[in-house]
Amino acid sequence: MSNADFSLYPIPEPMQCGRFTLTFERPLVMGILNVTPDSFSDGGSYVLRGEALRQAERMLQEGADMIDIGGESTRPGAPPVPLAEELDRVIPLIEELGKANIPLSVDTYKPDVMRNALAAGADLVNDIWGFRMPGAIDAVRDSQCGLCVMHMLGEPQTMQVGEPVYQDVVSDVRAFLEQRVNAMMHAGVAKNRISVDPGFGFGKTVEHNYALLAHLPQTAPVVGAALPILAGMSRKSMLGAVVNRPAPERVAASVAAAVCAAERGAAIIRVHDVAQTVDALKVWAATRDAARRT
Repeated sequence: MSNADFSLYPIPEPMQCGRFTLTFERPLVMGILNVTPDSFSDGGSYVLRGEALRQAERMLQEGADMIDIGGESTRPGAPPVPLAEELDRVIPLIEELGKANIPLSVDTYKPDVMRNALAAGADLVNDIWGFRMPGAIDAVRDSQCGLCVMHMLGEPQTMQVGEPVYQDVVSDVRAFLEQRVNAMMHAGVAKNRISVDPGFGFGKTVEHNYALLAHLPQTAPVVGAALPILAGMSRKSMLGAVVNRPAPERVAASVAAAVCAAERGAAIIRVHDVAQTVDALKVWAATRDAARRT
């Protein structure tokens, strides 16, 4: 019996993430907590602070390794949210959830939100703009927070208008991420704080998305060693295009995508459906470990 399929992708080095050091002997499950009225799948479900806190508690009980808090929808066509409103949505949650012993991520591209979130206790900044906004790198450089650098073609208002075009989507995404990572390291950000995200659904066709998933390890820049990859496909339209189901009915498809990402070396998998993903990844890991023993 060959175990080659389970040794293709080395385990990423540990990542500094605020109060925590993340290790990746198995993929970590990041639970999504959208405190927005207009997110594509769960918009409006957790706008009330009490509901958001109860959802966070459910995700913790279901085995989430970290929680990603977002106060502005980044679905295609989503309008920007005023700074004060985004702060009001996310900062009290970060302060409250900081009492739990779990890494907290803030999903934002605004430097002022980054600074306030870090002051409130956030451990990771997850930026769809790849820290390209003026002042973004300065906002995070001198902290110990983890950073997720994502690829996006265009911007949320326009990224899916027309047909996104790449010379080669895998190579183009990797080149972009490499440029951003190098810029951050040149500014003084330590390599062990950085992870990358190929940006499924952010300015990509269905075919682009599946090419990125199929070749996921090749999307990550190698800076001495390959950086940890965050994969976020949960309930997205790339899955709907295959299974022909609306977003709330894409749980099984999302779990399948999570297992595909784990198989290809993803270090962090960002999901709405924590319990189902945790169970699936336990079965995947047991199979991997059995293959390594034989």
